[in-house]
Amino acid sequence: MSASLLRRGLELLEAPGSGGGPGRAGPGGAARGKAAGPARSRATVKGKAVKSAIEEYCKKQAVDHLKANLLYMTQGRYIADKAVTQQVLAQNTGRKSKDRPPEKKEKKKPEGTVFTEEDFRKFEREYFGAA
Repeated sequence: MSASLLRRGLELLEAPGSGGGPGRAGPGGAARGKAAGPARSRATVKGKAVKSAIEEYCKKQAVDHLKANLLYMTQGRYIADKAVTQQVLAQNTGRKSKDRPPEKKEKKKPEGTVFTEEDFRKFEREYFGAA
């Protein structure tokens, strides 16, 4: 923190009727040309309001929106149709091949034979003779 910010913070926290802080001159210190308190004249931009450092600090604090968001999300009971959600998901997939899910390949069923074991034996007997 800079010295000016510390000084400003101490001025804001200081009681209005008390004299200066440590290291300051007593009641005659204001007569030397410096005005006491936050009303002293400074070179400022025209129309710019002087802001409190404490107010600025409080503004920049992180705010937790989790409870409000959860409440909002859990109160909504509208559920879209599966067809609509699938259509939206299909439209939002990219055009590049890396964005598309891999296509499912159909598994080939092992081709079975039409002949039975009995048919093979019968053919063997007829072709090669009686065995």
